Amino acid sequence: MAREQLAKSATGLLLLGGLVVIATAWGFQLIGGYVPCKLCLEQRIPYYAGLPLTALALFLVMRGRSGLAGLVLLAVAAIFAYGAGLGIYQAGAEWDFWAGPNDCGGGSAAPTSASNMLQALQSTRVVSCTEASWRMFGLSFAGWNAVASAGLAGLALVAAFLLKRPANPVTVDA
Repeated sequence: MAREQLAKSATGLLLLGGLVVIATAWGFQLIGGYVPCKLCLEQRIPYYAGLPLTALALFLVMRGRSGLAGLVLLAVAAIFAYGAGLGIYQAGAEWDFWAGPNDCGGGSAAPTSASNMLQALQSTRVVSCTEASWRMFGLSFAGWNAVASAGLAGLALVAAFLLKRPANPVTVDA
């Protein structure tokens, strides 16, 4: 029973951690004014898919459906591992380890009328996927997302492992 309690705690921490990460990304965008590029927006998709599944896994653990919760947590781990891969790809492109996507740029919505098109062209900022707009301790947003996503994937694996029923020990008659 202690393993299930640990799994429940790990799943709750996974949900909370994921919510903090995606809320931070939205905070940097809405409050900090950082415009996300195409890859930045794509890196949010694992959170939009993984967090509802994490909530489902937590619900299943609380209902005593450990086996099904473990399977859902394995899917969550795969989703966040994919997110970590996206972060590594973009961070590597920012450091010129490899080429980034050719079609990556952001900006704002199209102008609503022809009269303000010139003004919109002057104020639109294209965001490149290969240039870091911010770094902390040497890591960009993409690098920190890789770290966070890998940590969340690892936590999902730990929770799934804790839900795995231990095998019955084999006794040998001597």
